[in-house]
Amino acid sequence: MTASQVLTLGETMGLLTGGRIGSFAHVSEAHVGIGGAETNVAVSLSRLGVPVTWIGRVGDDSLGRRVVREIRGEGVDVRAQVDPEAPTGLMLKEITGLGTSRVHYYRAGSAGSRLAAADVPGGLVESVGLVHLTGITPLLSDSAREACLSVARRARAAGVRVSVDVNYRSTLAPADVASKVLGELVAEADLVFGSPEELAYVVPGGVAEAPAAIDELARALDPAGAREIVVKRGADGASAYVGGAAVHAAGHRVDVVDTVGAGDAFVAGYLSGDVQGWSAEEKLARANACGAVMCTAPGDWEVAPTPAELEAFLAAGGDPVQR
Repeated sequence: MTASQVLTLGETMGLLTGGRIGSFAHVSEAHVGIGGAETNVAVSLSRLGVPVTWIGRVGDDSLGRRVVREIRGEGVDVRAQVDPEAPTGLMLKEITGLGTSRVHYYRAGSAGSRLAAADVPGGLVESVGLVHLTGITPLLSDSAREACLSVARRARAAGVRVSVDVNYRSTLAPADVASKVLGELVAEADLVFGSPEELAYVVPGGVAEAPAAIDELARALDPAGAREIVVKRGADGASAYVGGAAVHAAGHRVDVVDTVGAGDAFVAGYLSGDVQGWSAEEKLARANACGAVMCTAPGDWEVAPTPAELEAFLAAGGDPVQR
């Protein structure tokens, strides 16, 4: 296998998605799949031609085996510890309307939450070009938090770029707790992704002192202009602040079927250009296209586009209907 350019780690769970609109109190059918922010990014990167490694933990159960098989089948280098003492986590996704859903997590005490620094082999972090982390994993447990910080610090010591997507989940921790934990991780990052609301949580000084304007947020996070701050604004596009300069890119208007996974596809699109040395304008253009395509069909990662599919999407002017 080609040496990986990107390393990521975190929890991937089994996923049950309702077969129609409605609560699981009444829906009688569901689709079985898998999902996790870090592997959503990994699969998207792999489809874009970027060699990528994912590290995680799964239970010694059928969902764990499915996680490993699906991700490995997408060309990702899977380094998954099988934990015989804890189950693979589970998500239930209820479809609440066209393009909207409600997700319930059953991950307390899961195998993925037991991720530890010792699960990351020596030399692996140091051999890649970029490490990508999210704000989800460090909120799962103390050991998962230490694993993320250990990997980020190892990367920095080796001169490897560190990417962090804030990706705040209020169900994992209240804002004041998350602000401290995620701020600690973001402090190690060269490249930071988040919505304006998410970035406000990790501004030094805390939520109460966070500025409201996007330009001010970026300056507060990077006063020296030494790193990249990428602001995700959904259908309104995205902005990148690099070296004190701002680059803005418009989004695409598509008929939204499912927004879950769109942010992860956006990140993968941006990172795929980053490892190839693209400009901020080029990275934002690919990221916006990846996110838009993901919104046009159901699934957390299943419709992550290839370069050829992105080319067709953009050639049609961002119209997802091929005629």
